[in-house]
Amino acid sequence: MTTIRCKNCNVELTSTSKVQCCGCDNQMMIVDDKFGAINLDLVEIVNNSYKKETKNYLTNSDLEFQESRKQRKVRKINFEER
Repeated sequence: MTTIRCKNCNVELTSTSKVQCCGCDNQMMIVDDKFGAINLDLVEIVNNSYKKETKNYLTNSDLEFQESRKQRKVRKINFEER
């Protein structure tokens, strides 16, 4: 959950799945982990506890194989011209 404060009107908003706005001229808004405003200098992040879950579907051997594939050289083929 992210909590932000508008320095213009001192309203604190906490992130949810719904759009929330402060009522001042800066029009600060927050949805989930994204926030915006007309002037971001007037926005202060109070609490940011966003945790990104990493889902790794590949095993370690698959990752090693992909790394070795990245370092392959491209061979040029010489064609005979007639």
